[in-house]
Amino acid sequence: MLNVDDAQRKLRDLTVRVLETELIPLTEATGRVVAATVRAPMDLPPFDASAMDGYALHANDLNLGRELVVVGESRAGHAHLGPLVPGSAVRILTGAPIPKGTAAVVIQEDVARDGDQILLNGSIEAGENIRRRGHDVAKTRSLVASGDRLDAYKISWLAACGVTQITVARRIRMALFSTGDELIDPGNPLGPGQIYDANRVALRELVSERSVEVLDLGVIPDDPTAIKQTLDTASEAADIIVTSGGVSVGDADYVKDAVDQSGSIAFWKIALKPGKPLAVGRVGKALFFGLPGNPVSTIITYLLFVAPTIDRLCGMPDNTPYRLAAILQGSIEHRQGRREYVRGIFETKGNHVSVSPTGDQSSNRLATFAKANCLIVVPEEAEGLKTGAVVDILLLPTDRGHIWTG
Repeated sequence: MLNVDDAQRKLRDLTVRVLETELIPLTEATGRVVAATVRAPMDLPPFDASAMDGYALHANDLNLGRELVVVGESRAGHAHLGPLVPGSAVRILTGAPIPKGTAAVVIQEDVARDGDQILLNGSIEAGENIRRRGHDVAKTRSLVASGDRLDAYKISWLAACGVTQITVARRIRMALFSTGDELIDPGNPLGPGQIYDANRVALRELVSERSVEVLDLGVIPDDPTAIKQTLDTASEAADIIVTSGGVSVGDADYVKDAVDQSGSIAFWKIALKPGKPLAVGRVGKALFFGLPGNPVSTIITYLLFVAPTIDRLCGMPDNTPYRLAAILQGSIEHRQGRREYVRGIFETKGNHVSVSPTGDQSSNRLATFAKANCLIVVPEEAEGLKTGAVVDILLLPTDRGHIWTG
């Protein structure tokens, strides 16, 4: 069996970036991946502006005890048009344009005002409280680069520079289906021995955070011909095919054999828990991922293998997952040989991060994900972990997106 790292390296070699692009409105760009560098079409801010509420001062009037006459006001959207001369001051609000001749802005707390007269209560240095033109970004400097995923922060920066459209990689087309005579979609009555298909639901929700167009082919019965026909159809429309179930060694596991007939398997079985039966290959022009049928195995193999592949297809650079050290609360039983990813709940206690497993880690138990906010990494060579051990944890995607989670 391949270890996780070797399997991920093999997968990188199989993945070829999708080159097609499209021009879309910036308002529809959340989660999309930039296809070409965007440079600032203007300086931001586009003029020298006040960083504080206060008074604009001339270079001759920066000393303690100066008495000055207020000759006007500059507010955001309403600039004071006349030049500033010695002995005068202009009332100015945050973000307002700096009048010509201004050397500094004194904050209002350092000024005593009586009618149109102000008295400086302290000295101020030239340039204080002034945001210079181009302070945020200078014209022609890069705002976003090819391979950047667009989020609220990047989009707001682009909008502040007046950008309204952006060229992005087209969405990755993902064909998705589950296999199993026992599966039925939620909302339908269960027959004897049937269960609801949660795996496709989980995968659709997980890929919704990425630039993906899902072709949901539903549940395919345990029939070799039907599975092969579905794979062939999917390969004509999709960049990647993701299946759930049917890749182990059971009598009704037909997916791997169908891929062998219509394409090829690059590797199968990973030294991973949960998720050992993962199969990766190609059907036609499409990459193929045969995920295990147990729900937790489906999610883990998606996070480790499918998600980074989608990013790579969009042109994003490879990133090493961020690992956080934590102190284990409770023990974890583990047999050497496979790397294990244990669902956990981490929390901060003072200067320390602690983490606890979410109970029974059977690969069928979606309950272990319900409150989990991380995965505890148990190395292949570990012979169990005890309370107090320092472990690496991987934050689950929802935690990376919300500063208060955990």
